[in-house]
Amino acid sequence: MRFRRSAVALVAVLALATGMSACNDDSKTGTNGEAKLEKVSYLTSFGTFGREAYAYVALEKGYFKDAGFDVTITPGKGTVDVMKIVAGGQADYGIGDFTALMITLAKQKLPVTTVGMIQQRSMAAIVGLEGGQIKDRDPKSLMKANGEKTRILDQPGSTNQVTFPLYAQQAGVDTSKVEFVPSPPPALAGLLAANKGDGIGQFVVGVPLVEAADKEKHRKAVVLPYGDKVKDLYGNAIIARDDLVKDHPAQVQKFTAALLKGMDDALADPAAAAKILKKYVPDTNEEVATKELQLMKPYVKPDGYTGVAGGVETDRVERVIADLVKYNVIAAGSIKPADVVDTDLTPKG
Repeated sequence: MRFRRSAVALVAVLALATGMSACNDDSKTGTNGEAKLEKVSYLTSFGTFGREAYAYVALEKGYFKDAGFDVTITPGKGTVDVMKIVAGGQADYGIGDFTALMITLAKQKLPVTTVGMIQQRSMAAIVGLEGGQIKDRDPKSLMKANGEKTRILDQPGSTNQVTFPLYAQQAGVDTSKVEFVPSPPPALAGLLAANKGDGIGQFVVGVPLVEAADKEKHRKAVVLPYGDKVKDLYGNAIIARDDLVKDHPAQVQKFTAALLKGMDDALADPAAAAKILKKYVPDTNEEVATKELQLMKPYVKPDGYTGVAGGVETDRVERVIADLVKYNVIAAGSIKPADVVDTDLTPKG
């Protein structure tokens, strides 16, 4: 059925290109005369925070519809969970941290691959509050002098937890001194404010959310960004099932382009994107969502980056894999770039 819909869409495009009206053919149109839309399911990387607003912008502004898709957006619960749901066929596309994706695929062969990049720099981090154990930009503060373990609250299998060994190796942190404590994602900021842990696994853009949750003491967030120590790390990637990549590459490229168009708009006007997000997710805090998008912009378009939005560099992927092997995060030979990204489908300049 998926192939039939894709074929119909291709016929419609060819008809328009030759000046023919596809709308006169009921096999290509709905009952109201409009072109039929292909149903597509999409998972955010993690909940419906401001950092995920770009997908809702693409939906609201009709970018998905213009590309021929009727998209259903569902909140994701972290990279590994998103990968498994997409691999299992319960979703067509999803978002996940690229490094966590590589680590997972090196250990478990799931039928998913990267078809575009959201952030050109990793946003993974450990976040604490001032006055606590963790000091801003000081990885060594993760190791307590009294020998006790530093407690980091996080969702099991999250990007921050899966990627932590690589960061720790580069930052000179003894991983045995740090304990990740399973905690529900929506409660992380509140648990940190209540001093239930020394820090939380969080993206850099989560700082406004963390500070907003500390309603009594109004403490500033302190951040340990993984990208400070591991420079080649990408951020979130757009992932798709292998069968879509193989059998329907045109669909994949159209979906990716529509999603990235929503990203461009969200970064150009974060406040407007936050309003759109609130329309679809009523409990959205517009101020926090706006700040998240503002903080995310330099990770999507870093200073000095001259590549195309969504692009992926094979040699950079090779360097990350080499680092993962060097620091014993994955086994040598367990993956190569072609196993984790389809460069034929990623955006090109």
